[in-house]
Amino acid sequence: MTKEMGPGATAVAETSLMQRTVDRLGSGLLAALCLTGAVLLWGTSFMATKSALAGFAPMIVIWLRMFLASLIVAVIWRRIPAPDYRAGDWKVLAFLCLMQPCCYFLLEGYAISLTTSSQAGMISALVPLLVAVGAWAILKEPMSARGVVGLLVSIGGVVWLSMGGASGENAPNPALGNLMEVGAMICAAIYMVVLKRLSVRYSTWWLTSMQCVVGAVFFLPWALMTGGFPFGSVPMSAWLAVGYLGLFVSLGAFGLYNMAMTFMPAGKAALSINLVSPVALIAGWLMLGETLTFAQIAACCVVGGGVFVGRK
Repeated sequence: MTKEMGPGATAVAETSLMQRTVDRLGSGLLAALCLTGAVLLWGTSFMATKSALAGFAPMIVIWLRMFLASLIVAVIWRRIPAPDYRAGDWKVLAFLCLMQPCCYFLLEGYAISLTTSSQAGMISALVPLLVAVGAWAILKEPMSARGVVGLLVSIGGVVWLSMGGASGENAPNPALGNLMEVGAMICAAIYMVVLKRLSVRYSTWWLTSMQCVVGAVFFLPWALMTGGFPFGSVPMSAWLAVGYLGLFVSLGAFGLYNMAMTFMPAGKAALSINLVSPVALIAGWLMLGETLTFAQIAACCVVGGGVFVGRK
């Protein structure tokens, strides 16, 4: 015999349901804000890197941004929650750092010196496809029909962007540069899938901070081997670009994205990276005078539409 719920029990159940709904909406809004911030920072990072390369060698740019981010980490370290470390985690953490920042920035640093910031930004749209496949294969995350459609539409928009792009004075070897950028995106995708597993027991800001410190140590020998630090002859624009990369992008973009991944599947979070391409294209056009055609503007709209369709 089923026992009917009284008015009090019904009210409690409705309140609980409402609270869960509010919590779900709140976490969804927070994730969306984190992803928006990460996309804007990442999208403008290609332009900033190109500006920094006007005064520094690629490896020096990367070391400086990691060093500046590490200084912030030193200040806030005590406020970052300690991780739930378990035996053997060091192997996963080491692999995570090998993919990013080590291999990722090693490839991307040289890639942007060979191609335009716009074209490098376009290639970042490969990440969602790679992450979705990796999350499906490793994390057993489902791939919905809507997500697949959104992914295909946004990838199609990026292909359109690439077809409308052209090499210029700032792209001495765009083919090689774009190929290296593809390698960097593969490293980024592997990193995101592995990080999703660790984020259950590790604070995303702890992981992001670890990246910065490891990057500062790893890239110091590379920077020294390129001929040292010609600080006296560097234009102010290059210094400002390095400061932006180190103080905002290296720590902020990765931290915000990593935080968003704690609220949603890795594949769904990665879909937002398709918006990095239009942001990079527009930033390169506004700040560096890189080409932006009507077809590329239309392609940006297609990319955004694909992200909107696949967001659920």
